[in-house]
Amino acid sequence: MAKKQKFPHLLGSKWTSTQKTWGWRHFQVINRKNKDKWVFAEMTASCDDNVRFWINAQQLKDRDLWQPGWKTLKDIHGD
Repeated sequence: MAKKQKFPHLLGSKWTSTQKTWGWRHFQVINRKNKDKWVFAEMTASCDDNVRFWINAQQLKDRDLWQPGWKTLKDIHGD
């Protein structure tokens, strides 16, 4: 049996997408759901709460895609 994912501090966490997603970069987790061994996070854009989507929370661990907290472009690219 595969190990169950654990994301104890997922709800309410803030994330920066390294690439524009639905036109935005800053998101907050507003909901979570468990499906079998997977955990999914519902994301909303911090500047437009009409922008909402679900992703597998495992993707948030990929630092090439997502960075914890709200970062500036300078923080993301290290310029």
